[in-house]
Amino acid sequence: MNDAQVGELLLEPLNMIRSYLLKMGAVKEDAEDIIQETAYQFLLYMDSVTIENVEGWLFRVAVNRYYDLSRKQTRRRKILLTFNVEKLIEEATPESTFLRLEEGSVVRAVLGKLKEKYSELLLLKYSTGLSIQEIAEVMGMKEGTVKTNLYRARQQFIKEYRRLEDDR
Repeated sequence: MNDAQVGELLLEPLNMIRSYLLKMGAVKEDAEDIIQETAYQFLLYMDSVTIENVEGWLFRVAVNRYYDLSRKQTRRRKILLTFNVEKLIEEATPESTFLRLEEGSVVRAVLGKLKEKYSELLLLKYSTGLSIQEIAEVMGMKEGTVKTNLYRARQQFIKEYRRLEDDR
C-alpha cells in the first residue's frame, strides 16, 4: 500500500472519530492529538490490521487513548468546570443559554451513570448520526446486537434521567 492509499483509507474514519471524541467531551487539541497518535499507531501496526476492520481498530485505539487521557486529566477537568461555573455566574447570560447548559450537564450526568458501552452507543447513534450498520462495523458487533444494546441503553438512560429528575 502506498502513502496516498493509506492517507485515503485513514482520512474519513479519522475525521469521524475526531468528531466523536469532541462529542464525548474531548478538547479540540486533545482530540487532534489523539487522532495523530492513532494514525501513527496504525502506521506502525498496519501490517497486522485487516483492511475490513480498519475503522473499528482506529475507533477502539482512539477511544482507549481518550479514556487514558481522561483519567489523567480528572483533576484538570474539575478545575475547568469550577472556572466555567464561576464565569457563568459572573457574566450576565441570557436565560436560554443557562437552560441549554443545564440540559447538557444533565445529559452528561446521565450518560456518566450508564455502562460505558451504552453511553458509547448512544453517542455514536445520536451525536454522530451513524446508522446501525456503521455502528456495528465500528464497534465490531453484529447489527442485531447493536439494536439490542441501543434499546437497553435508551431504557437505562430514561430510567436514570427520571431518577435524577426525581432527586431534584
